Amino acid sequence: MAHTILIIATAALITLLLRALPFIIYGGSELPPSVKYLGNVLPPAIMVILVIYCVRNVNLFEGSRGIPEFISILVVAGLHLWRKNTLLSILFGTLTYMFLVQFCF
Repeated sequence: MAHTILIIATAALITLLLRALPFIIYGGSELPPSVKYLGNVLPPAIMVILVIYCVRNVNLFEGSRGIPEFISILVVAGLHLWRKNTLLSILFGTLTYMFLVQFCF
């Protein structure tokens, strides 16, 4: 039991330190342009990678032909453009996909 607690505490401490490291390094000073650039570019790039990862095994010639995935992607994109709320978009996209898979396809 103590071994498990030690592992969890170590993982939590390392996670906390990694998240605090940029604030420790840069403090209150101005961020370098490269860090600002990465802060602007990485979130959309990661989302594109996640979408590609989610649809990588879709077979357009068998089964549901990717229709539930495509509709869910449209729901996520539409809600995000409309409400600008990532959690809302992901929640309703997931619910749409699960509904379509369970009841329609």
